[in-house]
Order: sequence, then structure tokens, then C-alpha cells
Amino acid sequence: MNDPTDFLVAHASAPKWQDAAAEIILGLKPLTTEHRLGFLYVTDAFADSLKEISIFLRQMTGVPHWVGTVGFGICAPGKEYFSEAAMAAMVAPIPEDAFRVFNGITEDIGPTVASVSAWLGDVPPLIVTHADPRNEHVPQIIEDLSRETDGFLIGGLTASSGAHPQLADDVAEGEVSGVMISLEAVPVAAALTQGCSPIGEVHRITAADENILIKIDNRPALDVFKEDIGEILARDLSKVGGYIFAALPVSGSDTGDYLVRNLTGIDPEQGLIAIGEYINAGDPIMFCRRDHDSAVQDMRRMLCDLRKRAGNAPIRAGLYFSCCARGPNQFGDDSEELGLISEELGDFPLVGFFANGEISNNRLYGYTGVLTIFL
Repeated sequence: MNDPTDFLVAHASAPKWQDAAAEIILGLKPLTTEHRLGFLYVTDAFADSLKEISIFLRQMTGVPHWVGTVGFGICAPGKEYFSEAAMAAMVAPIPEDAFRVFNGITEDIGPTVASVSAWLGDVPPLIVTHADPRNEHVPQIIEDLSRETDGFLIGGLTASSGAHPQLADDVAEGEVSGVMISLEAVPVAAALTQGCSPIGEVHRITAADENILIKIDNRPALDVFKEDIGEILARDLSKVGGYIFAALPVSGSDTGDYLVRNLTGIDPEQGLIAIGEYINAGDPIMFCRRDHDSAVQDMRRMLCDLRKRAGNAPIRAGLYFSCCARGPNQFGDDSEELGLISEELGDFPLVGFFANGEISNNRLYGYTGVLTIFL
């Protein structure tokens, strides 16, 4: 028998949002007055209808607060929806005094922080965060939010071939929004998995110009790169695209985290490499490869770590934010990435989306999966 304080989840696919939303309503049972916060994720086929969908769910469920966004794919328990019109919703039995929805951040976080300053307690909040990738201030906003609230951010950047809306009670584009949740009221555990594996050692950038690697370890950058990737790939650099990436180690990380960035150009004559990030002389750098086996291995590592950290506590629910280059593009077509979560941790309510960049703590990542479990 369901407990009135259970997290509830439902997901559906249909050409019309009204039909999918009707299935969602039928699946979210039994709703109680304890359910005050909802999470809603839709594929980009429904991007233009996110506002209407959220209003419909609010009216039909009585759940007053909703947050979410759009992804190229969405996540449900053991199930991924890609290349189809679909939605997933989860409602949480979290008291209204234990969370604060925020929206409207386009650059300055000051008004948002001021509005929650009296609510913020001694325990840092979990901040579920959704952002428009077209807003150039997003990386700084993420860093500022983490610093000014002492909160731990999880979430992702909207991924859509059309509109890029974020939902946080209201629907808007171009902003950062979400919900802050008190970790005193709702214990969680969060972890990140990389979709790549390092090759070679950590090097030091010794000359750079904006996003161009000129020298690594006082040698031409391309020479070092070729040594790390091996003779076969070095003979045909046209094959490194989408397989080899730059990896920037995260300073102060005790788990070996690194930021993966695309290679955007190679100049064989001058020995230069361009990457998708501004770098400076003195920064550490390594190179990594992206493949199925390394992603599965690291996913299992993360899930095992979360299982240990949960101890004997049952997992009540989860939020999962994964890169749109993962899912069927890296793990396989049969919901294999979400299947790994069910295989290692069991079945529990879960929603999320495949993003254009993933948020963990105070940074924006790529090619990663960020899983948070409610305990």
C-alpha cells in the first residue's frame, strides 16, 4: 500500500501533449496534500507547450509548485525517451517551508539571494538548477549561486532544437531558475560520472592564447598530444574528432574530477591545438577518450559509491541529469544508461533529462551524468 509521503512518478509518450499529460495524471496516484513540489521534463517536441502543460498539471493535481525544462531526451525509471514526444513528472512530499522556487536570473544573483537569505539555514541547500545555454553568464551564475548560498547545485542546460524554456512556477527563456531544497528536511546523496577516461598523464600548459594550446610541458602542444593518443591515431588526426577530448582537472577535487572540453581545431604546421575553453599558462591539462566501455565502468563506480553512502537508508526517489551525447548515443538504444541505475540501485521514482551541459556543485560539465538520490 502506498504511503501518502511517497514520491510519485509518471511518464508518457503521445503525439499530442494533452494525451500524454492525461496519462501522467492517471499515473500520479495517490496524490495527497503532502505533495507540494513537482518536477517536469519534456522532450523538445513539447517545448512550445511547456507552459500549457505545467498549468494543466498544476490544476489537475493540486500540486502548487513545479520546476523543470526541456531536453533532447528525458529520463524515467529504467526508461529513456529520445526522438519522440514525451514527458515525465515526479511529485515530492516536501513541506513548503523546506523549499524555495526561484526564477528570473539572467546575470545578477543578488535579488534571488536576498529573497531567500532569511530562509537559508545553517545547512547548505540542494539547488536543482535549470539554465538556458544561450545565456553567456550561466557559468558565472552557477559559481555565484554556489558561493553566495553555500549550496550544492545539480541540474543541466536546456537542450532543444526549438524553444528553450525553463519552468519555475512560471515559464521563461534565457534565464537560470530552479528550486532550493533544505537538506535538513530532505537528506540526499549526489555523485557525478564521467563519460570519458583519461589517457596519458596530467600535463602543465606552458604557453596559451585564449583557447589555443601553444606549448605543453614546454614542448609544442601537438607533440605532447600525439604521444598521449598513440602512434595509430597520431598518423591520422582526422579520426580524433568525437573520440579524443581535452580534460581540465578540477582544482581541489578529492575525486579526480575533470572538465571535458571539445577539440575545436588542430594546426599541424605550427603544432597548435584549439579547445572549447579559455586556458592559461600554468593550468593543468590531460587528454581523454570517450567510449562505451569506459562510460559503463565509471557509471557502475558512481552507482556503487552512492549505494555505500546511502547505507541502509531506502532510496525514496532520484533526479538524473545526463549529457545529450550519452544515452543512446553512447550506451545503446535500449535505455541502457537508465537501466544501469535500476540494475545497481533498484527501482524507485526518478525523472530527469538529457542536457546541453550538466551542473554539479559549482561547475558546468560536459559528457557527464549527475545523479541525486533522496533518502
